[in-house]
Amino acid sequence: MPPDPQHPQFSETLEALHGAYGRLRSEVEKVIVGQNEVILHLFTGFLAQGHVLLIGVPGLAKTLLIRTIAQATSLKFSRIQFTPDLMPGDITGTEIIEEDVSTGRRSFRFARGPIFAHVVLADEINRTPPKTQAALLEAMQEHHVTAGGETLLLDEPFFVLATQNPIEQEGTYPLPEAQLDRFMLNLWLDYPTFEEEVKVVRNTTSARIADVQPVMHAREIREFQRFIRQLPAADNVIEYAVRLTGRTRPGRDGAPDFVTKYLNYGAGPRASQYLILGAKALAALDGRLSPLVDDVRRIAVPVLRHRIVTNFNAEADGVTPVDIIDRLLEDERGAA
Repeated sequence: MPPDPQHPQFSETLEALHGAYGRLRSEVEKVIVGQNEVILHLFTGFLAQGHVLLIGVPGLAKTLLIRTIAQATSLKFSRIQFTPDLMPGDITGTEIIEEDVSTGRRSFRFARGPIFAHVVLADEINRTPPKTQAALLEAMQEHHVTAGGETLLLDEPFFVLATQNPIEQEGTYPLPEAQLDRFMLNLWLDYPTFEEEVKVVRNTTSARIADVQPVMHAREIREFQRFIRQLPAADNVIEYAVRLTGRTRPGRDGAPDFVTKYLNYGAGPRASQYLILGAKALAALDGRLSPLVDDVRRIAVPVLRHRIVTNFNAEADGVTPVDIIDRLLEDERGAA
């Protein structure tokens, strides 16, 4: 029997989640200035058990933001700096030979790699060859690593945040669309405002040391993740998400002319799933037990941005994936 959303326990969990997120924000804001929407979407991905691709120019505190969130949630944090010479075993781990000093007997032991953490930062993921990228992305999908014929489960909750620098593309290995699809959200960090940058400089050039306290733990986060999955979504909200995703597919019924003109490929069914999961998480963080169409709209750009592939016509006319998504949302609003 499915859980009853009217049960008092649902309201209690919702209140606990809302309070926990407020405390998390307070701790993160001790270190991070601004980036409110990015923080909201990062935690949304966390609650929905999805991974996040974070894109921004150097110096926008991407690593510091992720490390601070891990610290505030008392989760094990691991950073992997992706380089052209990084091997799959450097991520997942490798078997090493150990010798018993007393007997001289040798045996193999698996040394776990940095992937065995709750929060894994894959820094500049596009700077390593596809073979190494695939090792990380397989672990993201399966939540386990196979070594020596043995399957080793990864720590739960398991959350991968990969970063990319949008400026330097020389010597990089762009992620294929099939691998990009494994990331729930694609978030872009923008420059801070003048006032925010003044505060950043003031805080980081003084002797002030921020004391970030853990306000959540792994078991509590796992409970919140299960809670998000149990929240109901009305049929009209699910149909809106599926219709929005379907309209990104050129040449299909319901696709507008501008989609057929500017896109080579549209989003797959995983986008519809993540639109609903993201909408559920946003609703819960707002203190609601059921998502609205507006919640789907709020999460649409980070869910769809990396799942639609523009063509030469779009490049020639200066049309970006975000332009396409914004126009689809506007069309849907007009149709409603």
